[in-house]
Amino acid sequence: MNNEKEIRQEEELESSKKKMLAKDETLYQEMQETNVNISKNDAADDLHEHYPPSDDELKNVTTEDKVIKDIRSKCKFKQEYVDNNIILSVNHLKQYFFFGSGPGRYKLKAVHDVSFQVKEGECFGLVGESGCGKTTTGRSIIRLYNITSGSIYYKGHRIGAGSRWNEKEIKYTKIRFNEEKKKLAEALKNNEISKEEHDKKLKEAKEYCDNVCKVQKAKIKQIKHDNNHVDPKLMREIQMIFQDPVDSLDPRMTVETIISEGLQIQGFRNKADNHRRVVEALERVGLIEDYANRYPHEFSGGQRQRIGIARALVMNPKFLICDEPISALDVSIRAQIINLLNDLKDEYKLSMLFIAHDLSVVKYFCDRIAVMYFGEIVELATSDELFKHPLHPYTKSLLSAIPKPNPLTEKNRIRITYNPQKEHDYSVEKPKFVEILPGHFILANSVEVEKYKKEIVELDKKADSEQ
Repeated sequence: MNNEKEIRQEEELESSKKKMLAKDETLYQEMQETNVNISKNDAADDLHEHYPPSDDELKNVTTEDKVIKDIRSKCKFKQEYVDNNIILSVNHLKQYFFFGSGPGRYKLKAVHDVSFQVKEGECFGLVGESGCGKTTTGRSIIRLYNITSGSIYYKGHRIGAGSRWNEKEIKYTKIRFNEEKKKLAEALKNNEISKEEHDKKLKEAKEYCDNVCKVQKAKIKQIKHDNNHVDPKLMREIQMIFQDPVDSLDPRMTVETIISEGLQIQGFRNKADNHRRVVEALERVGLIEDYANRYPHEFSGGQRQRIGIARALVMNPKFLICDEPISALDVSIRAQIINLLNDLKDEYKLSMLFIAHDLSVVKYFCDRIAVMYFGEIVELATSDELFKHPLHPYTKSLLSAIPKPNPLTEKNRIRITYNPQKEHDYSVEKPKFVEILPGHFILANSVEVEKYKKEIVELDKKADSEQ
């Protein structure tokens, strides 16, 4: 009995091995079939990724190994960003979080289709209420989260991308093909089309489905390649100042260990040199060398935030993400931190993404401002332009919440409550992100665009009369 049982187990093991080998061979064949020619300048997965592949793209499907090897051996790079001095480009960023499992599994759309660009030396402000997705956007840029969909470019190099849209395109292309196949079979059965016409249309639909799948599979492979081959030296140039100066510092580590941890991770092992760089960073943010041997609980909130800034500066960054660096601080300390960041920006020639919910602070500190609501950017303009022509109802709501240091006018200040259901009617036409003035973008449909243009004229007349 035991011998028969052992023989049966060996046969089952051998059978499972054959199945695995057959599966691997099938996967290998699929990989070979998906060797397609995707142009390095193709923007279908970035700027226009919400549309199916173009006809030209589908016509160019080929299996030339030489071209494929050249594409797959390098991460995606866009020279036009470098030529236009764009240090960071976020294209159709989506960040979803999934909870639960099985039938009860659901997703939270923290960031949905966010796009913006930051030029070298520019301070770009991202404002909105708590929970609108500002911090999630910053954390996605620095790769603390795996991106769901979209692409992020730093200095022309793609440092992050998500493949959810590409996977869905494959899925729904196959569904549409199966529906078309059923319709053609039904039409043939009812003698609505001939056998030749049926075969011709079925062949065309099959070719289109196969080509779309090949294109998207190649893009998914390129996305995975880019995510796994990001240059660490490039990512070292992007640093983040976190929102909470208490939770972002390890209470069990000394200040020197906290600040030098990034240096050690990047391979800097010389203790004397690391100590010197830590001391320089502390002195640059207004702290002294003696603080290096202390623990975070021994400092005030403002000092803790300075330690967080020193931790970012010690890596010699080129792009700094400031995630509400002053929200947990007193008013007097806020001014010190803002002035410190201003000085560091000029001294180190930093580009910044400044995340905040206070428009008055952002106006003083940032060159351009993007207003974010419910995971989407609803308005984007220069600082002066946004305060001169606030158009979107949510922007007006944020501006009305800014307190003024005048008790007489403060009594009469009207606070605007934003209710999207009352303000917008998108049942007929969905909104698009349009440029209503040079450099001034707003999320609106055609009816709202005409309305906002009239508001601009009225605001200009009002400003002229007040002068």
